[in-house]
Amino acid sequence: MKNNPTIVEAVADKQLFASHFKDRWFGPKDTWRPWRTFLSAAFALPIDGADLALFKQCTGLDVPPAERVKECWLVCGRRSGKSRMLALIAAYLATMVDWSNYLSEGEPGVVQIVAGDRAQAQVIFRFLSSFLKGSKVLKPLIGRQTVESIELKNGISIEIATASFKTIRGRTVVAALLDELAFWSIDGANPDSEIVAAIRPSMLTIPNSMLLVASSPYAQRGALWDAYRRYFGKPGKVLVWQSATTTMNPTIAQSEVDAALEEDPEKNKAEYLAQFRTDIESFIDRALVESLVVPGRIELAPVPGIKYHSFVDPASGSGKDSMTLSIAHKDPSNGLLLVDAIREAKPPFSPRDVVGEFSLLLDNYGITRVVGDSWGKDFVRQSFEPISYQFSDWTTAEIYLEILGRVNSRRVQFLDNQRFVTQFCNLERRTGRSGRDSVTHPNGEHDDVANAVAGALLLADAPDARIKWCAVSADGVIYDGATNHQTTYQPPPNILETY
Repeated sequence: MKNNPTIVEAVADKQLFASHFKDRWFGPKDTWRPWRTFLSAAFALPIDGADLALFKQCTGLDVPPAERVKECWLVCGRRSGKSRMLALIAAYLATMVDWSNYLSEGEPGVVQIVAGDRAQAQVIFRFLSSFLKGSKVLKPLIGRQTVESIELKNGISIEIATASFKTIRGRTVVAALLDELAFWSIDGANPDSEIVAAIRPSMLTIPNSMLLVASSPYAQRGALWDAYRRYFGKPGKVLVWQSATTTMNPTIAQSEVDAALEEDPEKNKAEYLAQFRTDIESFIDRALVESLVVPGRIELAPVPGIKYHSFVDPASGSGKDSMTLSIAHKDPSNGLLLVDAIREAKPPFSPRDVVGEFSLLLDNYGITRVVGDSWGKDFVRQSFEPISYQFSDWTTAEIYLEILGRVNSRRVQFLDNQRFVTQFCNLERRTGRSGRDSVTHPNGEHDDVANAVAGALLLADAPDARIKWCAVSADGVIYDGATNHQTTYQPPPNILETY
């Protein structure tokens, strides 16, 4: 198309995208206007008056960008329209920009849609498909469409991509759309920062390619928090736009948001006010954990004379949880705690069959007593006989809090097991309204392997007694988990320990 319109003009054009915004977006309250301001900023279009005040509020900048930005990071509340907006930008870039000068013959330019899972990616894909099919001008550009891709006749391919830093490589990307980045739940070695780092080189040879990230915020960690911390309020080729739900979508009733904030302030400040949560932080540093992994060590064979210990996290086999077991020992020569073996049975499975397999492994290490939680009670205990199964009086959170000091002091060696590393590094430390800390996995994720490994390591270090644990807060209050007693202690400056 010659003399292509700007993206704001394209949204108002009845032959292009106007039909998708006519009711909700062009109503009497002009509810489209906040997103028009965002698009104007991202594409370096004129902004003035009330729109300029909104721009300053949402970006922390005084002057709008003078040229189209390279990256857009949308930190917006739920139901604000951010996924729809990513799809609109992608549809515009795929059809209104000529990329042929930067693509070799037969090489497609790719618009990648990446989300925590393929079902979530379909949300943007369906928006994008409807933008194209709803336009008499753009619909003829569609060459071939499947459930996860659209090939356009101009050499651009729109594709849902797997959220893996390994498989996402090897494409020439004109636009990458990352949806709800802060909530990606990926069972494997795919931290969000690694995926972003894998996408950027795919865009290096394409001038004016765009990385588009949209998410409600979560904890102060990960790629979204890092971009916000580094670029919000700073001019350049990266634009960070932070806005509450009702700012970008005035059709949402403020009374509903107020009710949600009253019910759970911390959670819903993130959900609707787009504020990063302060009550959640990473439990352990990934770099530290990875430094304690012995590369290539999958399992240690049993050695005569070594006392081994095992912890089990049982499961039914019919739900979503795995049944896991770990074996560990303490090196008598140096006091190091070593993980020897990890087993995981993923559902569906027969608990009795899995217990039989676990029992053979325990026998191989000369283990006659195993400790685990009380799920299944007598069924699990009887299934392990003649091995003694003892119910743990540690909660999962206590196990993690106990093991933290040993990890921080580098007294452990982990196996090269990515499931464990991912689960352990993804643990979250939360501060409740009472001020007490808890440790758990993020919503939608699992910690079965991490729990078994941490429990086995604790048993290896203190096999005969429950370990009394306490948490020392930054203001000097010691909470004793065994006696519920609080005392005052003045910790060394800048030190927060759990031991």
